[in-house]
Amino acid sequence: MADAYTDLMAFSRETQALAAIAGRLEWDQETMMPRGAAAQRAEESAALEAVLHARRTDPRMADWIAAAETNSTDNVAKAQLRHIRRGFERASKVPAALASELARVTSAAQGVWAEARANDDFAAFAPTLERVIALRREEGAALAAGGDVYDALLSDYEPGTTGAELEAMFGALRPELRALRAAALEAASPAQVQGRFDPDAQMKLTLKLAEAFGYDMQRGRVDKAVHPFSSGSGLDVRITTRTSANDPFNCIYSTIHEVGHACYEQNIDDAYLLTPLGSGVSMGVHESQSRIYENQLGRSRAFTAWLFGEMRDAFGDFGIPDEDAFYATVNRVNNGFIRTESDELQYNLHVLLRFDLERALIAGDLTVRDLEAAWNDRFLADFGFAVDKPSNGVLQDVHWSVGLFGYFPTYSLGNVYAGCLHEALRRAVPDLDTQLGQGDTRTATRWLKDNVQCHGGLYEPRDLIERATGAAPTEGPLLAYLKDKFSRIYAL
Repeated sequence: MADAYTDLMAFSRETQALAAIAGRLEWDQETMMPRGAAAQRAEESAALEAVLHARRTDPRMADWIAAAETNSTDNVAKAQLRHIRRGFERASKVPAALASELARVTSAAQGVWAEARANDDFAAFAPTLERVIALRREEGAALAAGGDVYDALLSDYEPGTTGAELEAMFGALRPELRALRAAALEAASPAQVQGRFDPDAQMKLTLKLAEAFGYDMQRGRVDKAVHPFSSGSGLDVRITTRTSANDPFNCIYSTIHEVGHACYEQNIDDAYLLTPLGSGVSMGVHESQSRIYENQLGRSRAFTAWLFGEMRDAFGDFGIPDEDAFYATVNRVNNGFIRTESDELQYNLHVLLRFDLERALIAGDLTVRDLEAAWNDRFLADFGFAVDKPSNGVLQDVHWSVGLFGYFPTYSLGNVYAGCLHEALRRAVPDLDTQLGQGDTRTATRWLKDNVQCHGGLYEPRDLIERATGAAPTEGPLLAYLKDKFSRIYAL
């Protein structure tokens, strides 16, 4: 077993390193790459994907895995083998030509989407989206082997979860969220910030916040991008954010959110570096970290009291008189089109809309030709006002252009996980608010590191959350938290 396992892990380490290079190309495409390089980058991505696919389906893998599994008793080795087998079996079902074509088409599609979004022209993007969906359906069918195609795609992001399970969970969330939203919008609305917020000052504050939440700048960096994201793992974990002269919270909370993702990757046990256990176990768990950093910690009454002082130091008077008013402003519920800019209460309604639409697209129950109308109809039903332009609607997110079907529901699943973790964190750290009120997140983030982040991919997603909290994850803690928080803010 030892020789087979050693050979397998050495081969896997090289594959992981190549995959990290592919990820760096994607980061560069979103941040630094000149727009005119898109066609060449698509060919580069396709070529690298072909190399990765060949390694992931190398015939020696099957022999190494079988030999290693025969005598494996160590829990870490078992977990490594579980991930490697899962990846090998997945890659072996997908033809090499399809994997390469998906990489080429989705790389090029990002540029098409960006231009269509800038021009508010969904028709210009529709043919490209049709091609992406056709390729992902083909891939999903190969992976499903007669089973549910959407579930096969979902397993890339949240292993062990099905669309039907999420539908039931989200079905319990949606009416409660809509009722709470309606009540908040009928109440008196908190004030908004006033004035112009210098982008350079925002970025300076952003860096301070990133470090306050434990982001290691020696192994990371903060850049600007149209769509904030986190990229990388181990010793090179980068984030992006964006600034708006009229809305500093966009920058502040996008940064805290991405720092949650980045700290997860930075805090994984160093022994797992460049192995299958060396990155977050699922996108749902990943999202739980970004959302608990952003919301339960970053938007708490205690932390916003400290942030209020930092904002006054950075920007002077911005129209909010005191800490209580600032807390209400930070958590203000207001109508808006954009998911990434939505308040904590309405965020999941945005995600549930996308989940239902993408399942219908993959199933063939909804065509791309009808997608924009379907989006607008559903948005009107859930939010009560009409989408005014495609960039505020169907074109606002990059995910579908890059083929990430099955990704969106992990955002809301992550919120559910975060609700469970926050409940457990409060039990473990009774004086949490005292610490957060001083801008000190160290105890909270250390608890998350020790109970979630350091394990990387050692445990399956739901098992990890259950180990951290002592109970199977449900939507109950999230709903209780939201009801308590917004009932207090809006005196409901």
